[in-house]
Amino acid sequence: MTDLAKEEEKKTAQDKEILDDEEEKSLSTKSASVVSGGKDADNDSDEDSLEDSSDAEAIALATKAADENYVPSQSLLNSSSPYPLIRSVDGISLKRYNPDPSVFSAKDVIVPLRGTLNVPIHVTTSGSIVDYTVDCAGYDIGFGITAEREEGVTVVKEKARQDAHVESITGRFLVGSVPCAIIFNFDNEYSWFREKKITYRIKITPPSFENIYNGRRIRAKAALAIVSKDKESAETRLENVSNKHSSLISEIERLEIELQEKKKSVGVVQKEENWLKERVQLRDAQEDLLTRRLTEGWEDEELVKKKIAEREARKKNGSKSSLVTDDEDVSDNESNSVEV
Repeated sequence: MTDLAKEEEKKTAQDKEILDDEEEKSLSTKSASVVSGGKDADNDSDEDSLEDSSDAEAIALATKAADENYVPSQSLLNSSSPYPLIRSVDGISLKRYNPDPSVFSAKDVIVPLRGTLNVPIHVTTSGSIVDYTVDCAGYDIGFGITAEREEGVTVVKEKARQDAHVESITGRFLVGSVPCAIIFNFDNEYSWFREKKITYRIKITPPSFENIYNGRRIRAKAALAIVSKDKESAETRLENVSNKHSSLISEIERLEIELQEKKKSVGVVQKEENWLKERVQLRDAQEDLLTRRLTEGWEDEELVKKKIAEREARKKNGSKSSLVTDDEDVSDNESNSVEV
């Protein structure tokens, strides 16, 4: 259960205690009037007026306590529009205000065996008084009341088995925070053999004009204190966030300038990198060519060597031919000499 729900539950319990105390005072007044039964009708009428006045005072006190503990829900505080919170503070519009109570009743409603029955009553006016009477034909019944709100669920009356066939279940409580759904729960899950028939009467009495008038101002003061405190907290956070935002913007601008400078540097470096890549490729090719020449020699040298070898060969062959021709000439001369 959330903190708001716990606070609301505590508030409802306090309101119930106030109403119970005032009802006990009212019952005491009734008993006194019964004991002094010798009084005339005018005195009885006066005591009835006192009783009504006591009830009204108790309701006014409980309503005031509920309004003083008014806490807007988180959905109202987080809304982007200002009007949901204002409507919650304003409460019911007096233009369509109807002081007459609303009555919800049913007779012989069946609660199945091993089953439950929920009767939801939606209340939209803060400070409304809920009176209820429940009877069960022939047997007891499990009975409890909860109030469901956006903040959570508040237990108005703990669920317990009641001898509603012997004595009617009655009660009264004040509805503080609205809107809410009052759930009247009838439990027959413990019964294996019998269904139950219940008769209930629930009366929702809206607050008086005076209670609405005072309640609006009390809720407005409570809401104003919460809104002002939240505004102060938001302003402090806003200042911190604004400073951080300015710091981040300055950092972004500095980084953008640095980025532009680095982009320029990247262009220069990239140009030099491309030139060096080409230079390395050039040197690789030159190294390869020079290494091949040193290891394998030059092609033109081989051609020259071949030509020289061929020339030498031709020269050698030419010398041998001339020697043969000279020998033949000498032999011919000798033959001629002999013949002479």
